[in-house]
Amino acid sequence: MAVAFASDQRLENRDEQLESLRRQMAGISGISGKAFAQSDGLLADSAGPELVPRGAVAVLSGARSLLLRMVAAVTAAGGNVAIVGQPDIGLLAAVELGADLSRLAVIPDPGTDPVEVAAVLIDGMDLVVLGLGGRRVTRTRARAVVARARHKGCTLLVIDGDWQGAPRRLQAQVCGYEITAGNRGIPTPGFGRISAVRLQISGVGAAGRAIGRARTG
Repeated sequence: MAVAFASDQRLENRDEQLESLRRQMAGISGISGKAFAQSDGLLADSAGPELVPRGAVAVLSGARSLLLRMVAAVTAAGGNVAIVGQPDIGLLAAVELGADLSRLAVIPDPGTDPVEVAAVLIDGMDLVVLGLGGRRVTRTRARAVVARARHKGCTLLVIDGDWQGAPRRLQAQVCGYEITAGNRGIPTPGFGRISAVRLQISGVGAAGRAIGRARTG
């Protein structure tokens, strides 16, 4: 079952709320991402190209299927994931992609400073998904979090906002669907169900290098 962290409104100030979150994190610190750490440490689509190295920060936009695939890949490999500021995240879709909910922590309402909450979670997670809710993170603020993620070996994926100076920016677009066969095993328009979504992924990586386009089913 996914672990849900929530801000305790009874606490008097933000420092107490963050301290409470740190104590909750300490409670699950025994669950380490050793299996993920022993892998190649890359978040990649099923076609294989490197998308986000372990310990990097990337901004994701477009189709949410790419984000869910990354969450599924990390948890299935034994890593731990936290999702911050995304109360409507599609956990069922993530499970269908192979996600292990026992390795997933969800903080649907991080309060007024989701960046600081994410910075706390970086200490104990392999992947942190940060929903900014339309906020803009300055280069000065971003620099400290990027350094922390690199030091801890935690990948940070930023969505729904502007992260100045982001080393990597990825965009995913749905480019097609795979439909299960309808009547008598013959694909028929209007019948059957979607069995897979094909994504086209493009973006810019570190040092301005084009990542190129990849497709994932």
